[in-house]
Amino acid sequence: MTLAFGRFGFLGAICIAAVYNSSVHAQVVSDNTLKTDVNGNYTITNGTLVGNNLFHSFSQFSIPTGGSVVFNNPTTVQNIFARVTGGSVSNIDGTISTQGSANLFLLNPAGIVFGANAKLSISGSFVGTTADSIVFADGLKFSATNTTSPALLTMSVPVGLQLGSNPGAITVQGAGHNANFLASSSISGLNIGTRGLQVQSGKTLALVGGNIALDGGLLSAPGGKIELGSISNANVTLNSTSQGFSLSYPNTGSFGDITLTQRALASTRDLSRGNGGSVNIQGKQVSIRDGSLVLVQNRSNQAAGDIVVNATESLNISGKSPRFISSSSLVNDTVSSAAAGQIIVNTPKLNIDQGGYILNRTFSTGSGGNIIINSDAIDINGFASGDPLAFRAVSQILAASFDKGKGGNISITTQDLSVSAGANIAARPYSSGKGGDLNIKADTIQVLGAGAPKGSYFTLVSAATFGPGDAGNLDIKTRKLSVQDGGRVSASSIILGNAGSLTINASESIDVSGMKPGETPSYIGTAVLPVGAFSTISRANAGNTTINAPIVNVSDGATIFVQNIGSGTAGNLIINANALTLKNGGNLLASTKAGEGGNINLQLRDLLLMRDGGFISAEAGGSGNGGNISINAPVIVGLENSDIIANAVQGKGGNIAITTQGIIGLKFRDTLTPREDLTNDITASSAFNLNGTVEINNVGVDPNSGLVELPGNVTDPSQQIASGCNANTSSSFVAVGRGGIPQNPTQGLNSDRTWSDIRNISAFHTTKPAQAKAQTPKSPEVLVQATGWRRNAQGKIELIADKSSSQMQPALTCAAIPEN
Repeated sequence: MTLAFGRFGFLGAICIAAVYNSSVHAQVVSDNTLKTDVNGNYTITNGTLVGNNLFHSFSQFSIPTGGSVVFNNPTTVQNIFARVTGGSVSNIDGTISTQGSANLFLLNPAGIVFGANAKLSISGSFVGTTADSIVFADGLKFSATNTTSPALLTMSVPVGLQLGSNPGAITVQGAGHNANFLASSSISGLNIGTRGLQVQSGKTLALVGGNIALDGGLLSAPGGKIELGSISNANVTLNSTSQGFSLSYPNTGSFGDITLTQRALASTRDLSRGNGGSVNIQGKQVSIRDGSLVLVQNRSNQAAGDIVVNATESLNISGKSPRFISSSSLVNDTVSSAAAGQIIVNTPKLNIDQGGYILNRTFSTGSGGNIIINSDAIDINGFASGDPLAFRAVSQILAASFDKGKGGNISITTQDLSVSAGANIAARPYSSGKGGDLNIKADTIQVLGAGAPKGSYFTLVSAATFGPGDAGNLDIKTRKLSVQDGGRVSASSIILGNAGSLTINASESIDVSGMKPGETPSYIGTAVLPVGAFSTISRANAGNTTINAPIVNVSDGATIFVQNIGSGTAGNLIINANALTLKNGGNLLASTKAGEGGNINLQLRDLLLMRDGGFISAEAGGSGNGGNISINAPVIVGLENSDIIANAVQGKGGNIAITTQGIIGLKFRDTLTPREDLTNDITASSAFNLNGTVEINNVGVDPNSGLVELPGNVTDPSQQIASGCNANTSSSFVAVGRGGIPQNPTQGLNSDRTWSDIRNISAFHTTKPAQAKAQTPKSPEVLVQATGWRRNAQGKIELIADKSSSQMQPALTCAAIPEN
């Protein structure tokens, strides 16, 4: 019993050793279906030759560390097709060589693992795939899963790969690249000439199958094309090109995951100054981490190709390599006179985090390429914690020029865009080349400064120049834009170039609020802000800021502005809105230091509301002239020390023109200290020059409101006048002499006549005898108005008067006046 157990243990040890030996000392074994011969040193001969196509079939295909497999093919062969039918993974940690310029197709549905020592020594293109079969132009297939019937081989060209429901994974292992680069420096130190999988200049290196992982693995196709595709249940089209092959993927396939980790690399950089090449990545979840890099670098006199990433679920670019020497990135550069290619990303969700990059740059006279991103949701967030360099640390999408070449444009189309915690989206020139434009179309946009470290970490969406070249323009189309907690949206100049223009069209609202805690405010605007000694020599001009939105809110110290602290002019700030609210220190500014002040033009359909220190200023400092402010709003409210000013110091004050139906709170005051005065001021003063003008046109008064409607019934005026007082008919007043009336009404009053009383007044001093009986005075004759005329017997005309009839109204007399 003991002996039997001992024999069993011995046999078990042999089996275990055999298994171990099989896994470590891999083999290349023919399956005897296609006349393939494998010599002891892994030299492969014979196979089946049809035209220029050579077919091989293996049951196993693995190469031990330091080993090599040589395909001893005729040099006239154009394509070598090698299938693995045994169902085991191909572990390749040595070298694969071919003769002549043949392309090599390695087909193993079970999976392929390329170790850190794996190399390609071939002159043609290489396609490593876990497809079930290769499809040819005449419809025939070279299958690795159906070997029961004789293979039907063809001399036609391959046109597709047919992948089954569960294709094996493809893994490329390695120690990672040695690249050392910043967002502002060209990539150097790759050192991949003797490591990794590399094809000759201008050829294709393609890996197509199930999940694909580059775990520190290095792929290089100098001036050629790299294809990474993860898909199942689909046919992938092979298109012949001058660089080998390009792959097209159906929309109906089930895509898998592609990961680049541990400083993995996919590069088409060609040090021999060949074509720039291109990279195409197609998968479900595409992840680039740990300082891994996808690179196209153009050193030729031809335009480079593109980096295209199509991820049906998400693209994640995150993190840096140890010691922060490399960022996880998509990079398309040109260092030659020819243009860089584009970076194109199509995915439902794009995440860039912890210092990841998408960069398109020119370091020459050639033009930088464009960055085009189409996604449902984009999140550019944060920074690499611990990185001591702020600009290198932050996550960013950047199109830049570092020489005379024009920088590329950035075009982003998405539903939701979030830029936060110090992340940047920017188009910038750093030298004399002009900057590209930044165009964003999104349903909602958030630019959030919260979470950014203190110091030079700013959450930015900008088109700015950091050199003598002019900045490009920034154009945003959105439903809702929110800039908070120190976030910035700007078109600016930091050195000498002119700033670009900023245009925002929001169909619902724009909200700018808050400050980076303890530091800078949130803002939207264009500015020339030269740093250091450049502030004294800069003549750059600021661009315009134009905002169109139904609702614009600026609050809690935030600002919308145009500004120039150099000697150039500030641009114009134009806002077209239904309602504009400035509260709790919310500002609209158009300021300049020495040049012409910027102008502010507000066209508001409903309301301008300023509360708690709301501020509108076209103020000029130094020798600059104050800008002009034009406001057209039905209702303007300014309360709690809110001010509208166009003041100047040494220059002239600006002009303020307001058209409104009513102003509440704000009043004109000739003051140089409106912010210190606890009043709501409108002022255009100058400390040492001419004051500006303030014109307020109140068009809200209705002239009809001052009219009174007259009554419809008219009173008879004859009943309002007394014809005389009969009781006083004997009284009279006669003025004679100086001071009297003139003798003739047509003559003036003469002053040479003296007044003299010629009456005999002695009769007034005699006593009249009493009369026995009072006599009733006779009624005086009453003159009656003539009512007609007649000719008498003597032939003369006489006036006659009829007696008043009983129907006539009695004449008014003093008898009608009541006695006191």
